[in-house]
Amino acid sequence: MKTVVVAGNPKPSSRTLDAGVRLAGLLGAESPDILDVTTLGPGLLGWGDPAVRQAVELVSGADLAIVASPTFKATYTGLLKLFLDQFDTGEGLRGVTAVPLMLGAGPAHAMAPELLLKPVLVELGAICPAPGLYQLDKSYDTDTSAADYVRRWGPVLEAGIGVR
Repeated sequence: MKTVVVAGNPKPSSRTLDAGVRLAGLLGAESPDILDVTTLGPGLLGWGDPAVRQAVELVSGADLAIVASPTFKATYTGLLKLFLDQFDTGEGLRGVTAVPLMLGAGPAHAMAPELLLKPVLVELGAICPAPGLYQLDKSYDTDTSAADYVRRWGPVLEAGIGVR
């Protein structure tokens, strides 16, 4: 299973990236590809940048993509939006099983992955057979939220992988 973790946090090597990598491991990915979107820099502001094109190809060729963002102004980051805008509508993530993952400071935005990030992924063609995962940024690495998610939704995600 080819797994890619996409982290749309403006801070490099963020907790968001760590949470995505942890979730990938719990889902059985031994060595997921990592895309820390912030490394793409100004290439995201236009079209045709070779590094951005390569990143798009990496994600669109995945079996499973964990698309992670901190909660920023009650939604996902503009940085992640710039990256997702590089994909063709309806086709860019066709056949990719995706998990929207968001971290936040409190429970007030717990529905953000489901209500805000998941629809964009589906619009791009991704298969999102399970709800998004929201984790508290202060405890994602010590609580059982990701393990509980995988226990409940892992089989559903597994069934969705490879449906192209």
